[in-house]
This record gives sequence, structure tokens and C-alpha cells, in this order.
Amino acid sequence: MWIGWIEFDVLLGDVHSLKEKRSLVRPLVAELKRRFEVSAAETGLQDQYRRALIGTALVAPDHAHLQQVLDAVERFVAARPELELLSARQRELHSED
Repeated sequence: MWIGWIEFDVLLGDVHSLKEKRSLVRPLVAELKRRFEVSAAETGLQDQYRRALIGTALVAPDHAHLQQVLDAVERFVAARPELELLSARQRELHSED
């Protein structure tokens, strides 16, 4: 069994309040869950309205599938026009580690 996660540090576009931030982050998190069948959440920087940390995680039967899904999630987030991807940190663990 493989466990993997990726955390994105993103800069949001023309956002001037936490309410506007939520209106961008919540749909993104929901779409990640729906499209890629991963766990996803805003994991940090909740008090800053122009930045967000968004984490996704999944469990996969093999490393190839895990890597394929994490790569697809990263491409999806990077292609979003309403935000700028500042960094993506990825980690993978095998159940025997």
C-alpha cells in the first residue's frame, strides 16, 4: 500500500477578504475531491486572505497509480487561472517503511 500527499502554497488573485478567499478555495477543494477521488482540505494560512495552503492525500495499491494521481492533481492546480502556484511539496510512503 502506498500513501502520498501533496501540499500547495498558492497566491490568490484579486481577493480582498477572507470571504472572497473562501469563495475560491472551497470550490477548488471540492473539485479536487470529486475529480481525483482524494482527500483535500485547506491546511494552513487560514488568516491570510491572499494565500492558502491546500493539501491532498490518497492511498493507492501501487506506486505508479499514486504518482499518476499526484501529478494530475498538481497539473490541475497549476492550471487554475484564479491562483498562482508558489510551491508544491510532495511526499510518498510505502506501508512497509
